[in-house]
Amino acid sequence: MWLAFILACGIVISRSQFTTDLSAFFPRSPTPEQQLLLEQIRDGLASRLILVGIAGADAPTRARLSKQIAQRLRADPDFVSVNNGEPVSAERDRAFLFNNRYLLSPAVTPARFSVDGLHAALSDSIDLLASPAGLLVKSLLPRDPSGEMVQLLGQLNSGNRPRMDDGAWASRDGARALMLMQTRASGSDIDAQQRAMAAIQLAFDTAAGATPAAKLVMTGPGVFSVTSRDAIKSQVSRLSLISVALIATLLLLVYRSFTALALGFLPVISGALAGVAAVSLGFGTVHGITLGFGTALIGEAVDYSIYLFVQSDQGGSGERGSDQQNWIKRFWPTIRLGVLTSIFGFASLLLSGFPGLAQLGLYSIAGLIAAATVTRFVLPHLLPTKFYVHDVSAIGLALSRLVLRAAALRWLAAFLLLVACAILVQHRAGLWDDKISSLSPVSQADVALDASLRADMGASDVRYLVMASGASREAVLQSAEQVSALLQTQVDQGELGGFESPSRYLPSTATQRARQASLPTPAELETRLAQAVQGLPVRAPLFAPFLADVAAARNQPLLQATDLEQTSMAMAVDALLIQQKTHWSAILPLTAPDGADINASRIRAVLSATGLPNVLFVDMKAEADRLYSGYLHEAILLSLGGLFAIIGLLLWIFRSPLHVVRLIAPLAAAVVTVTAGLAVFGQQLIILHLVGLLLVVAVGSNYALFFDRADCLVSPRTLASMLFANLTTVAGFGLLAFSNVSILQAMGVTVAPGVILALIYSAIFAKQPHGKVHA
Repeated sequence: MWLAFILACGIVISRSQFTTDLSAFFPRSPTPEQQLLLEQIRDGLASRLILVGIAGADAPTRARLSKQIAQRLRADPDFVSVNNGEPVSAERDRAFLFNNRYLLSPAVTPARFSVDGLHAALSDSIDLLASPAGLLVKSLLPRDPSGEMVQLLGQLNSGNRPRMDDGAWASRDGARALMLMQTRASGSDIDAQQRAMAAIQLAFDTAAGATPAAKLVMTGPGVFSVTSRDAIKSQVSRLSLISVALIATLLLLVYRSFTALALGFLPVISGALAGVAAVSLGFGTVHGITLGFGTALIGEAVDYSIYLFVQSDQGGSGERGSDQQNWIKRFWPTIRLGVLTSIFGFASLLLSGFPGLAQLGLYSIAGLIAAATVTRFVLPHLLPTKFYVHDVSAIGLALSRLVLRAAALRWLAAFLLLVACAILVQHRAGLWDDKISSLSPVSQADVALDASLRADMGASDVRYLVMASGASREAVLQSAEQVSALLQTQVDQGELGGFESPSRYLPSTATQRARQASLPTPAELETRLAQAVQGLPVRAPLFAPFLADVAAARNQPLLQATDLEQTSMAMAVDALLIQQKTHWSAILPLTAPDGADINASRIRAVLSATGLPNVLFVDMKAEADRLYSGYLHEAILLSLGGLFAIIGLLLWIFRSPLHVVRLIAPLAAAVVTVTAGLAVFGQQLIILHLVGLLLVVAVGSNYALFFDRADCLVSPRTLASMLFANLTTVAGFGLLAFSNVSILQAMGVTVAPGVILALIYSAIFAKQPHGKVHA
C-alpha cells in the first residue's frame, strides 16, 4: 500500500503545474478593484513588456547592436512588437491616421466645419508653417487645412520619448541603448517569457560578435517572474542538497549505520511527496514557496524516525520485534498527540481566502500525516532482524543531569519573557510589514535597474487606472469616451499629466457616426470654405483635395479593431481593451503631472460626481498593499484560531486547564521570545514569519508532550532523541536563514531559533520527577 501510494504521488506530481507569481496570494473571490489588479498582473500590457538596455562599447556600436537585435526579433512570432526608435511602422501609422483622421479626431464636430471653425483652423495651420512642424504642415495643407492630422500626431507623441543616438533610442545620459519589446504571451506564462528572454539574449550574442565590451540587461514583470522562479528553484535545490547532506551526516554520527540512515529518510520522502501531490490535487498548481516549505519539512519529518530508532533501541540486542511493540505502546500515543496538535494548528490555514496560505496549510497537514503514518505502520516492518543504532545512553545521561537542574532557570526565563513582552509592546506599531512587495523575491538591484530603465524610457510606473466595464465592446468604448472627456478637463487644469484610452485609437461606433455626420456635403463645404479663406493668405481652389477627402470620409466604412492590425496602435488597443467571455473592460492609465503626484481623492470625486455606472478608479499600489494587509490580518486571526484549536484539543484530552497551561507555556514563550528577537534586529514580520511561528508550535508541541511524560526526565534515550530531532530540525530550517530569497529566509530565521527555544523552555518548565535517572 505504501509503494502504491508513493507511485500515485509521483504520477500526480509529474502532471503538476508549478508557479512563482504572486497570483497565489490573491483572494479566491476578489473585489472588482482586486480583480483589475490581478488581471493587470497576469495579462495586462505591462506584464508583457520587456525593457532592454545595451551598455558598454561606444554609442555607434550600441546603436548598431540595437538595430541588429531589433531586425532579428521582429521576425520572431513570439514578439508582437520590437521598438528601438527606428521608424519601422511609422509610415503605416501615418497612413492609417491620415486615411481615418475624420473618424479619429475628437475635434471633428459640426462647429469645426462651420465658416468660423474652418477660418480658425486654417489660421492655426498657417501659423504652424513658421514652426518646426512647418514642412509637415505645408505638405498636408491642401488635403488637411483643418489640421486633424497634426492634432492626432500631437496626441500620440504627447508622452515622454527617449533621446535618439545614431538612429536608435538611448538613455538620458547616453550610456545605454534602449529597446522596448512586447511578447505575444502574457506575463503569467513564465515558460514563454523565459523563451522570449533566451531569444533576446541569443540575438544579442549573435549581433555582438567581436564586441565583448557590450553588455545586455533586461527588466520587466516577465523578467522578474523568470528570475524569481529561477532564484527560488536554485535556492530550493541547493539548500535541499545541503540540508540532506547535513542531516545525513548528523544522523550517521548518531546511528553509525547506513541502513538506519536510509530508512530514516523514508518518512521524509513520503511526507514531501504527499504534500506536493495534495496541493496539486487541491489547487491545480503548486507555488514555489510551497516547494521551499517542503525543503524545510525534511528537518521535521525526520524527527519521527529518530524517535523510533533511538527510543526503542536497547543496545542492539537484536530483539527488534518486541522492542518495536514496546515503543509503539509507550511512545506512539505521545507522538500521535503531537501530530494532532500540528494538524489542528495548520488546519486553520485551510480556511484562508488566499490560495497561497491555504497551500502551505494543506502541504503541512498532508506531509505530517504521511510521515507519521509511514513511521508507525511501514518503517517497523522494513527494519532488518538485527537492526540497531549506536547506543546514545551516555549523551542522554549528560542531558538528564542538565535537565534536572533546568528548573533553577525558571526565574531567569520569566525575566527574559518579561523583557521580550516589553520589546514587543515597544515595537508593536512597526512589527509587521504590510507591503505586498515584502513577498517578492526580486532583489533590490533588479528593482533599481527596472526603475532606471523605465526612467530612461520615459515610461512611468503606472499606479492609477480608471476601468470602465460593460457587456459589449461598444458599451465600454462609449463609457471610455465619457471618462476621457472628464479626464481631459483634469489635464487642462493641470491635475493630470495625461492619460491613455482605447477610444483614442478605436472610437465607438456612435462617435464615429457622429463625426461623419459633422462633415458637410461637398457643395456646402465648398461654400463655407470660400467664406472661411477671406482675409487669409490662401485661396479656396488650393483645397480641392480637401473637398474630395471630406466627401469620401462621409461614406467610408467605420473603423473596426481589425483595421488597426499592422499598426503600432493595435498594441495599445489590445492592452487597453480586455474581453473576458461576455464581459468587456476598458483600461485608462493615468499619468501624473511633471514634478507632482496625482491627487487621487480629487480624481475619484470627479468620477463619482458624474454617476457613471461601472466605472472604477483604482490606485494599484494602495490596492495591492490593502490587499496584503487584509491577507496578513486574516492570517494572524487564523493562526490564533489554530492556537485555540490546539488548546481545545489538549483540554479535551487532559481535562485539566492547569495541565494544558503547562504544555502551552513553553510554546508561547518560544514564540514571544523569537518574535522579540526579530524585532530587536530590525526585521519586520511578513506572512512567512507567521507560518514559521506556527511551525515552532507544531515542532515544539512534541517536546512539551515528551517532557510532560512522567518518565521523560529520567529516560536518557528520550532526551537524546529530542536533542537529535531538534538538531535535524535546526539544520533543515536554519539553512533557509542564509537564503537570499526573503520568503525562504523569513522561515529560516524564525523556525531555527524558535525550535531551540521551545526545547529549552520545555525543559525549564517541565514537571520535576521524583525517581532516579535510568537508561
